[in-house]
Amino acid sequence: MRSFRLLTAAALLGGLAMAPLAAAPNPTIAQAVAATANRSADNVALDAGRKPAELLSFFGVRRGMRILDMFGLNGYWAEINAPVVGPRGLVTVWQPTQFYTQHGLDTWQKGAGRLSNVAVIVSPFEAPVWPDRAYDFALINLDYHDTYWQSAQRGIPRMDPNAFVQKLFAAIKPGGVVGVVDHVAVAGSDPRQSVEALHRIDPAIIRADFERAGFKLEAESPLLRNPADDHSKLVFDKSIRGQTDRVVYKFRKPR
Repeated sequence: MRSFRLLTAAALLGGLAMAPLAAAPNPTIAQAVAATANRSADNVALDAGRKPAELLSFFGVRRGMRILDMFGLNGYWAEINAPVVGPRGLVTVWQPTQFYTQHGLDTWQKGAGRLSNVAVIVSPFEAPVWPDRAYDFALINLDYHDTYWQSAQRGIPRMDPNAFVQKLFAAIKPGGVVGVVDHVAVAGSDPRQSVEALHRIDPAIIRADFERAGFKLEAESPLLRNPADDHSKLVFDKSIRGQTDRVVYKFRKPR
């Protein structure tokens, strides 16, 4: 089993203190990941770079949860989380209108869409519609940086990341968790420039945005960090794709 360290929120100003903590994956989550016959082959192929059993265990996914799976129409996380949360839980995939394609819908219907405790909701990226205090956990995997992205081709206007996170804050139950995984940019870089050029974001920007909205940074995991990535390449570059240096933050909404 893989063990990893958690960074606790005990440090002041300069960052989080490193506290060693062995954490074997939750057996229920590990079993869901290992049940590859129930998952699409394309999604299973992503496991090595995403470490889903360790990651979801770190975030605390458990039976009965109501999960908001953001940008999840490919079914990757839903296929794993649906059996974990069980029949009393629910996985709701939110897909921005701009990324809701017929191909994506076809993929969904052949895979995670067949599961009884999953659902899909669609609304514009810049104006997400989520019910208040509805979710125990939300996951944003490799997509938060796009709140700083503008694309005429995709129909994405210049967005206000603060407004986006405030809406997410309202959608999470008191005591609930948001997990953020994203590609790391050079420290101090302007987020709109780093996202436009490389689809990367300085982790300090993520932390500031979520704390401004009222979330508390509870922990950080080095599970997906890669010191060999010098942060200079586009995340889709073949030499680094799937192996980028990624920050993993666990935010909690205060009760």
